[in-house]
Amino acid sequence: MQHRYFKIYKPYGYLSQFITNERPRKKKKLLGELGDFPEETMAVGRLDQDSEGLLFLTTNGKASAKVTGNKIEKEYYVQLDGQITPTAIERLQAGIEISINGEIYKTLPCKTFILKERPVFPERSKKIRDERHGPTSWISVTLVEGKFRQVKKMTAAVGFPTLRLVRVRIGNENLDNMDAGEVIELPSFSY
Repeated sequence: MQHRYFKIYKPYGYLSQFITNERPRKKKKLLGELGDFPEETMAVGRLDQDSEGLLFLTTNGKASAKVTGNKIEKEYYVQLDGQITPTAIERLQAGIEISINGEIYKTLPCKTFILKERPVFPERSKKIRDERHGPTSWISVTLVEGKFRQVKKMTAAVGFPTLRLVRVRIGNENLDNMDAGEVIELPSFSY
C-alpha cells in the first residue's frame, strides 16, 4: 500500500478525528469534511476543538508514532489574556507544574518568547474578545511533548489564560500562509 501524507490547517470548532462515538445530540465538525481522504487516514496527534493550526494526517501508523513521540518539536503561537511578564516567560521556559488526569505533572523545559508583532491568521469563526476588555499579548511556545491541553494549562498556571492557540510548526513543516480548512498533500512528513 502506498501511504499518503497531508498537512491541514485545522479550523476552530473541528474535532481532530474522522468519526465520533458520541450520540448524535449535536452535530460535530470532523476532519473528513475538509477533503476526500483515503479510508485509513488518521490524525497525527490532536488539537482541541477550540484550537487551530497545523495538523498532519496520514495512512502511515509508523510515521504517526514518530511525530507524536517526544523528539519532534511542535510550535504554537498563543494569544494571552493580559501583557505577559518576563518572569512568567522564565517560568514557562523552565517547566511548570500542571494537572494531568488529576496528577501533578512538571512540564519539560521549553522554548518560549514574546512575539514582537501580532501574527496574521485567518479570521476565526468565533470572535475573541476585543481590546476594550483589556490588553492581550502573543507568545511562541515550542514543546517536544503534548499532554492534554498542556499549553493552555501552562499559560493559566503563570496567570495568563489562553485566548487563542494556533500550532504553526511540526518538526520542519510550517503552517505558512495556509487558509483555515486548507489541505495540502505531501510526499512525506518533514521532521
